[in-house]
Amino acid sequence: MKNYTITVNGNVYDVTVEEKGAGAMPQTAAPAAMPKAVPKAAPAAAPKAAAGAGAVEVKAGAAGKVFKIEANVGQSVKKGDPVVIIEAMKMEIPVVAPKDGTVASIDAAVGDPVEAGAVLATLN
Repeated sequence: MKNYTITVNGNVYDVTVEEKGAGAMPQTAAPAAMPKAVPKAAPAAAPKAAAGAGAVEVKAGAAGKVFKIEANVGQSVKKGDPVVIIEAMKMEIPVVAPKDGTVASIDAAVGDPVEAGAVLATLN
């Protein structure tokens, strides 16, 4: 038997796989008889925000994956300027500054999966 940790849609599962014969599952096994994977708590992510993070949060409007970072820490942005671009269902969705300010922290990296409402950056 081999143990694996698998992540599906952000849920982490510990699974045990039993190898039989040529690696194929017998045709007589009923899916209901198979043991179910037990969800495991996702490991806590290290905070990415700097100690001097800003008071204004720039939040994702939709779930997706960080496609591009448009602003840098220390850069001045105007209300409506794109800070991060999220990709969701093959569409690029800009996450914009809610008000004028200076980027205090970027709290996501390209390729990171994000949920709707997640803080992606902060402004001062």
